[in-house]
Amino acid sequence: MTDREPFRTRIKVRHYELDTLGHLNHAVYHSYGEVSRLEVVEAAGGAGLYESGLAAVLLESNIVYRRELRAGDEVDVTCDASFGDGKVFWMTSRIVKLDGTLSAEIKCTLGLMDLEKRKLVPDPRGHFERAGVDLKVLSTSE
Repeated sequence: MTDREPFRTRIKVRHYELDTLGHLNHAVYHSYGEVSRLEVVEAAGGAGLYESGLAAVLLESNIVYRRELRAGDEVDVTCDASFGDGKVFWMTSRIVKLDGTLSAEIKCTLGLMDLEKRKLVPDPRGHFERAGVDLKVLSTSE
C-alpha cells in the first residue's frame, strides 16, 4: 500500500456542459476522465512514447455515476495507472468535488499501439519505462 496520492487535475464545470436537467451531461464525465489521462501522461514525460512510435489507445471505459455536478462546481479528477501481464493496462479516475463528494468513478482499459503496424504491443509498462516515462507519476503502486 502507498501513501502517495494519485495524480489530479482540477476542472470547473461549464454551463454549456449541462443537460436539460441542469446537471453535467453524462458524456462529459468521460471527457473529464480523458483530460486527466492525457495530463498524467504528459506530466510523467510521455512525449517519448510518441517519439518511439507508440500511442495509448482506449479499449474500454466504464463509469459509475455517484452524485450530480452542476455549473460552477469544481472537481479534482484523479488518474492512477495499473499494470499486469499482456498487452493492456488500466487507468482509474475519480471525479471528486472540492468538498470531498465523489461524483463518479471511471475505469478504463488501454493498450499501447505501434503506430506503424497499427497493433497493440506487449508489456506496456516496459515500453513506458524505456520511453522515459516516470512511472511514479503515472501510478501510485510503483
